[in-house]
Amino acid sequence: MTSSSPIRVMTPEEIAVNAGARAAPVKVPEPGLFAGRAMRLRQLAEGHAMRDYLLFMAELSQAQHERFKRPDAVALPAEVLVNSAMVGGLPPLDVATFPRDAAWRDELGALLGAMGRSAIPDPARALVKQLGEADDDWLEHQADALLAGGAPGLEPAAAPLIAAALQVHWARLVVRLQQRYDDSDQGEHVAPFGMIDDPTVCPCCGSRPVASITRIAAEQSGQRFLACALCGAQWHYVRIKCTHCQGTKGITFQSLIDADGKTSEAVAAECCETCGHYLKQVHMEKDLQVEPLADDLASLTLDLLVGEQGLVRQGFNPLLILGEPDAPPPDPGGH
Repeated sequence: MTSSSPIRVMTPEEIAVNAGARAAPVKVPEPGLFAGRAMRLRQLAEGHAMRDYLLFMAELSQAQHERFKRPDAVALPAEVLVNSAMVGGLPPLDVATFPRDAAWRDELGALLGAMGRSAIPDPARALVKQLGEADDDWLEHQADALLAGGAPGLEPAAAPLIAAALQVHWARLVVRLQQRYDDSDQGEHVAPFGMIDDPTVCPCCGSRPVASITRIAAEQSGQRFLACALCGAQWHYVRIKCTHCQGTKGITFQSLIDADGKTSEAVAAECCETCGHYLKQVHMEKDLQVEPLADDLASLTLDLLVGEQGLVRQGFNPLLILGEPDAPPPDPGGH
């Protein structure tokens, strides 16, 4: 069951008065990205109908953390290409144009090895073994389909493991590119990440958000950030504004209500009557432990109920692909 409520949109003058200090518009992935996600998934799994899946994802996220903290080098774009992207208002590590290094398959192999050594159900173990024996061409085709937002030919069962490897690879790219800039003579180099022409996609890799998060820390208090489904970066986005059509009219919020009539306040779906799309929001002021991707996975019921109202999901969670392998992809949000 869901509850809904209309939202009064502030005028530009009210927004200006209440704006306060602004945090950096783009937050690159933090070292504890995957470890924090694993912790949240384990917390959410307690008593959850999807307990086994959430625990499997927690184990996978922990394996991602172990890989992500390694000081592995990656091939970064030349400075001239970063500058060209910034001038053009494009993400410098755009999944659609940046050459994908085969190193991502090394991440996959390491994750499969870690999962194979962990205590996982037999069907999951069989999938891990199958993926470990897959040929490179098939894996690259799956990566293409996944990064396209769920194109035909994507194998739903294999997608979460492949996505996990791609997440580690792109998060590493973003962090290393930012480090290169931080270690340089910044006066003679271009900052790699900033707001781009399309505010509805990640300014680092061009992927769609998995959800948004409202923060409470210092200058970020009350501010909303979209969370990238792939690289884990977050970027500022105005509150109560559709992440598909960027409109501010006809915005309502849908939340789950439990059997006792209590509304879940930490996670809500921001719904746009104008374009018929929605994206979830997680609120730190309601639960300090919220994590966009983890809380999105654990609130699948909200997607199903909102979807029954004819709304289309704008966000994308690569760790849970629904549908048949050759089914048409969902509406990619106009991108």
